Amino acid sequence: MALSVFDLFSIGIGPSSSHTVGPMRAAVMFAERMESEGVLERTHRIHAQLYGSLGATGVGHGSDKAVLLGLSGERPEICDPRAVEGTLEVIRREKRLPLLGKHDITFDEDTDLVLHRRKSLPVHPNGMSFTAYDEAGEVLSDHVYYSVGGGFVVNENADGDSAIVEDDTPLPHHFTTGDRLLEICRETGMTIPQVMMENEKVWRSEAEVREGLLKIWSVMQECVHNGTHASGTLPGGLKVPRRAPALWEALEEAGKESTDPLHGMDWITVYALAVNEENASGGRVVTAPTNGAAGIIPAVLHYYVDFVPGADDEGVVDFLLTAGAIGVIFKENASISGAEVGCQGEVGSACAMASGAFAQVIGGNALQVENAAEIGMEHNLGLTCDPVGGLVQIPCIERNAVASVKAITAARTALRGDGSHIVSLDKVVKTMRETGADMKVKYKETARGGLAVNVIEC
Repeated sequence: MALSVFDLFSIGIGPSSSHTVGPMRAAVMFAERMESEGVLERTHRIHAQLYGSLGATGVGHGSDKAVLLGLSGERPEICDPRAVEGTLEVIRREKRLPLLGKHDITFDEDTDLVLHRRKSLPVHPNGMSFTAYDEAGEVLSDHVYYSVGGGFVVNENADGDSAIVEDDTPLPHHFTTGDRLLEICRETGMTIPQVMMENEKVWRSEAEVREGLLKIWSVMQECVHNGTHASGTLPGGLKVPRRAPALWEALEEAGKESTDPLHGMDWITVYALAVNEENASGGRVVTAPTNGAAGIIPAVLHYYVDFVPGADDEGVVDFLLTAGAIGVIFKENASISGAEVGCQGEVGSACAMASGAFAQVIGGNALQVENAAEIGMEHNLGLTCDPVGGLVQIPCIERNAVASVKAITAARTALRGDGSHIVSLDKVVKTMRETGADMKVKYKETARGGLAVNVIEC
């Protein structure tokens, strides 16, 4: 299977890649499929059902809203977060839904959208089904989709082991493991970002890759700006106050040249908080590789640009290519879905990606980059996904900030050595997958375990 860096980094809206971005994509895929099957105009009613983790925490994650928007033809990469509530208000008030914006049907959310809190479908915990009926009640189209993490969506024909529709594009330097990636670097003399760039060029030109990655970086910057210039509390019953703006203001007053030796860590914290507060509010973010862990890579990349002498766009591109290469290994051999392996698959994977990427841009060789990624993941093993109130807020927002600091530590630790170490990245990825399989379901994005049951939503 061929994976692109743009599969790992995509532009969407919050609060969740698997629970918001994925369901929106699945819903619009179903609507487009109806159109291709020639039944869109004959559709009188649609019945949508969300299962497993989607059913358990779907309301807190905005899955219900995402389905309505997707059926209406909205796509996460171009959806305007500012227009979402207005669109939903019209649909809910009039109980009418414009399929793909072309064909109006009656849609009563109370009966036509069902969230099953304790029922699951095969293949993956994030399952959903869509059934279209004609005016006589006959089934016109009936399909199942799975949101498998990071905004990836597959249909009912997905393999139960991989749950990914394979891209068979031949790559000049195909790798699925850390060991193979290191072997390619030894054989060719290329760095990890150079290997990734050569692979990316099978889909688009080098100039297009650079332009696309710098676009991703610009959205990350915009997200931090929006998050540090907002106000008030986050949506949902917890009434969590936004903290990034006040911290940003205090750090701006102190300046980047503060004598506080840990001043840079405060900046990393505010970058991460800003992104994840924006994500929690339904703003535009970059899945990196998920929304729940969207703050880590932008925070570390901002730190690189703001605090590392000589940082430039070339370094930004190398950072994202390196992070993407590490993300491929996680996606191929484990999971980035909190509903499948817990938060170790989201925050852990993002921390590893940021650790290796930062090691690359501060002078690390391939062995040191692999070591940094391993350290970043190793110290997130066993991390549960237990969002309080089913919202991507507590402990998710702070968890991103802490993991961002951890990524800096992992990279700097790796660069103090020569790259040799006992536990390989492949071994820790395998361990993460096995740990996720052993983890009780209640700790995997259901809001039925951990902090979610020990902190009562007000």
